[in-house]
Amino acid sequence: MKRTGDIGLFKIVAESGVAAGIRRVEAVTGEGALAFVQSQEARLAEAAAALKAQPQELTARIAQILDNVKHLERELARMKSKMASSQGDDLAAQAVEVKGARVLAATLEGADAKTLRETMDKLKDTLKSAAIVLSAVSEGKVVLIAGVTADLTGKVKAGELVNFVAQQVGGKGGGRPDMAQAGGTEPANLPAALNAVQGWVAGRL
Repeated sequence: MKRTGDIGLFKIVAESGVAAGIRRVEAVTGEGALAFVQSQEARLAEAAAALKAQPQELTARIAQILDNVKHLERELARMKSKMASSQGDDLAAQAVEVKGARVLAATLEGADAKTLRETMDKLKDTLKSAAIVLSAVSEGKVVLIAGVTADLTGKVKAGELVNFVAQQVGGKGGGRPDMAQAGGTEPANLPAALNAVQGWVAGRL
């Protein structure tokens, strides 16, 4: 190379900071730069084809897809909230009376932590005086939430209750006396752990 003009096409491919006031710039030149640009154009064409759009329409198409995703996420949240409400009505009937309080331990199929919390709030309002454990299993992991109505927290702590269950499913957790959350890694032990809740609560009332 005899002159800087011999470099030809110059394309920056990366930039980073290496020290205070110092930047590292990586670039390709000449045929290397041409090959890089052609590779980028090929990727752009592949992305456009995948989204069934022209390359110049990609930005608008991506924005449209993101809007659709947000709409679907809102709809999913609405459906989960509705599910929590309906399951709360069904679960309340399963509560067992123990020394004047209601005790409930149950699993909600397909629920996430938010749905469990919403269902718990509804159950506490419905049952009035209760100690409740709700659970769900997702991708081999256990999610647990315990709730205790205010009149019982002097004797039954939600944090202790959720830990009692969590320890049996390979986990731990904690929270306030009226609401606590935990996780676990042994869903196979969950049915037995939930069955033990009634006796644990009875021993503290």
